[in-house]
Amino acid sequence: NPADIAANSEVIITMVGFPKDVEECYFGEQGIFKQIKRGSILIDMTTTKPSLAVKISEEADTVGAAFIDAPVSGGQVGAINASLSIMIGGKRDVVDSALPLFQAMGKNMVYQGKAGAGQHTKMCNQITIAGTMMGVCEGLIYGVKAGLDLNTMLESIAKGAAACWTLDVLAPKIVKGDFAPGFSVDNFVKDLTIALEEAEAMKLSLPGLALVKQLYLSIQAMKKGSSGTQVLYLALK
Repeated sequence: NPADIAANSEVIITMVGFPKDVEECYFGEQGIFKQIKRGSILIDMTTTKPSLAVKISEEADTVGAAFIDAPVSGGQVGAINASLSIMIGGKRDVVDSALPLFQAMGKNMVYQGKAGAGQHTKMCNQITIAGTMMGVCEGLIYGVKAGLDLNTMLESIAKGAAACWTLDVLAPKIVKGDFAPGFSVDNFVKDLTIALEEAEAMKLSLPGLALVKQLYLSIQAMKKGSSGTQVLYLALK
């Protein structure tokens, strides 16, 4: 359990599903903070609430440990190829000491600032992806209706101003009818919910994000929450 791991480790990395899972890992009855050693470094790579990252960081300070929030982007492909983009928040000296660990998993490690900054950056990432996914799916649907060969069309637009990871990785899957998850709808809805809650707390309106979340909720209602995020194509179609 997490407490036993904490008692026998100098560095602990967590990457679980939802904020409640992160809470359980750190603050539960058998959580990390039950047996944490002074001088330990805690790294949470889950996409979770920025406020939770701050809470863990403050608790770590009280027991003589250090905390880094380091959510990632790049999906299954990035994980397999150790090419993830890692968004990092925490104390700079602690982050520098953990850099070799991040280099084993990613190609783009960027320090964003104090605890919680990594999670806020991941929210920016997910907000951008949400809008991009909508555009990619609508572009493909338009291409079908116009009678284009989608693979030929993608050869053109994927190398122009529309170039992006979603076009390179997920659009070809959509064309093949492959909606298996590299990242699931259920997890994406979790992220979009966090982003909208954070936006509301900042009195910020993000209508595009709200629309995409509603579409993904409809996909969950279709019992396709375990499918990959590219399944948005079916909802729009």
